[in-house]
Amino acid sequence: MGDADITASRWRMVEVGRVVLFSSPSPYAGKIATIVEIIDHKRVLVDGPSEVEGQVVPRHSAQLSNLALSPIVIAGLPRGIGNGSLKGKWKSAEVDKKWSETNFSKGRGKSAKRRALNDFERFQVMRLRKQVRFEEKKALAKIRAKA
Repeated sequence: MGDADITASRWRMVEVGRVVLFSSPSPYAGKIATIVEIIDHKRVLVDGPSEVEGQVVPRHSAQLSNLALSPIVIAGLPRGIGNGSLKGKWKSAEVDKKWSETNFSKGRGKSAKRRALNDFERFQVMRLRKQVRFEEKKALAKIRAKA
């Protein structure tokens, strides 16, 4: 028999200290929190002591189906940590700053901005995208002509 080559999955793991994002069916949709305790295979205890006003999430049980796991993990977080201690760890790990720098967060901001456009602003965006596409085609044609 040969040796078994076991590798960990590339999926993000549900673990204590993992930062999560609430999805739309939740009353905390769009807010981030961290996993404090794993209750069972479908539910976790979350707490979000965010420094950003209006983004605080109180400690409660949440279903994993309503959460999106982020790549951010607060390292060395003990199970069932209290709110005050968690707030200090959250601040020292700079979770809010790291979250705002993720592509997922930036994309959500862009789509929210796009949704807020009125009809004329959407028209302006379309015209600008056409102009950019035209300039790109011109530059590519010049390169092809030289080759």
